[in-house]
Amino acid sequence: MKTFASSAAAAAFLASNVAAFPTINLDAKRALAPQGVGALPLVPPPFDASRQYVSNTGAHAFSAPSSSDERGECPGLNALANHNYLPHNGQATIPQFISATYEGFGMAQDLAGFLAVYGAVVDGDGTSWSIGGVPHTGILGSHNDYEADSSPLKSDLNQYGSNGRLIMSQFQTLYNMQPDAATANYNLEVMRAFRGKRFTESIDKNPYFVYAPFTGIEVSQAAFTFIYRFMSNKSAENPEGVLNKHTLKSFMSISGPEDNLVWTQGHEAFPDNWYKRNDADQYSIPYFQTDILYFAETIPEILVPGCNQGKVNSFKTISSTSLLNLGSTVESALKSPFCFAAQFGIASARALGGLTASQESALKKGVSPYLSSAGCSTSFPTASLTQLKNCPGFSFYGGPSGPVAPGAIQS
Repeated sequence: MKTFASSAAAAAFLASNVAAFPTINLDAKRALAPQGVGALPLVPPPFDASRQYVSNTGAHAFSAPSSSDERGECPGLNALANHNYLPHNGQATIPQFISATYEGFGMAQDLAGFLAVYGAVVDGDGTSWSIGGVPHTGILGSHNDYEADSSPLKSDLNQYGSNGRLIMSQFQTLYNMQPDAATANYNLEVMRAFRGKRFTESIDKNPYFVYAPFTGIEVSQAAFTFIYRFMSNKSAENPEGVLNKHTLKSFMSISGPEDNLVWTQGHEAFPDNWYKRNDADQYSIPYFQTDILYFAETIPEILVPGCNQGKVNSFKTISSTSLLNLGSTVESALKSPFCFAAQFGIASARALGGLTASQESALKKGVSPYLSSAGCSTSFPTASLTQLKNCPGFSFYGGPSGPVAPGAIQS
C-alpha cells in the first residue's frame, strides 16, 4: 500500500482554504473558478504532471470485465477495476481499496479508510468486499445500509426494480446542463444543481424513496461530489480540474454521438492524458464535509432525513434526535453532517446489517482512527430505527433487485 507522506501538507492546504473562506471576495477573485464559485479550493492547488498522471496503458490498459467479474453502482470503482488498480474481479481488501483510490484519484486515507472498513465489515467478510454484489453483500446488495436512493445516474431500487441500471434520462439531464462542448465543465456548482434535481425527482417518482442519515446525508452526497472532485482532469492551467463531456462519458461508460448516446454496462474507463488530484489536495473527510455544506447552502433539505409514505410526493422529514441520541441540538450536529451521518451508520449497523457484537466492535475499532483524525467523535451514541421502519421503502434492505413500488414513475 502506498504511503501518504504528504498528509501534513494536504491538511495545511485545506486549512488555509477554509481559513480564507470568510474573507475572500468570491465574485471578484473566483468568478471563473473551475470548481464553481464559492467551492473549495479558494487557492489553486499545485500541479505536478509527473506525479499526477494516471496511466491507462501497459499494466493499466483497459480490460473489459468478464461475466464473472463484479461491477456495480460506483463508476469510479468500476474504472479502477477495469484498469487493474483494483483486482479485476471486483473484490478487494481494505488496504487495496485505500491504495487504489489514492493511486487512481487522490482520495485521502481517512475518507478511503472509513468507507472501505465500513463496507468490508457491514457488507463484506470483515476484511474485503465487492464493488458489485448480491443481496446483503457488496455495494449492489447494500441498499439502505450503504447504497442509497437518489443516485446521480443509477436507478432507485424500488422505482425500477434494480439499483444497478444507468437511467439515460438522468444522464441526459446532467449532460444537457453544459450544452457547449467547447466550454463544458461539470463542476461542483453544476453538480449541486443536479443534486437538487435528483432529490426532487426521487420524491416525485419513487413512492418508496428513503433518505436516511448515513445513506442519504453522507453516501448519496458522495455520489455527486465524487463525480467532479475525482473525475475532473487536472492541469497546469486548471489545477482544480475541468470535467468536460468527453471525460464524463468515459467515466460513465457512455459512447456515441450527441443524438445517440449508449451506455455499456461496466465499461467505465480512465481517458487518455488524465491527471488526478495533487498530493497536497487529497480529498479528505473535512474536504468532503465542506462540500456537503456547500450543497446545503442552496439545498438545505439534504441535511434532513425522511422518506416517502408509499406514494409519490408524500415525503415527510424525520427528526434527527429520534434517530440518534445526540446529546446536543440538531443544529449543532448538522454543522458536522459527515460526523453525524457516520455516527448513525455505525450505531445502526448491528440492527440493520445483522452484525454480531464482535463485528460491531471490529467496525468501531476499524473506523475510529479515521474519524478521530478528521475531528469526528468516536464515542458512538445509541441509534433508533423506529421512525425509519415506518417508511415503506426502508424494509427493502438488499438489492440488486427488488419490487417496483405501486405508483412508481419510470422514465
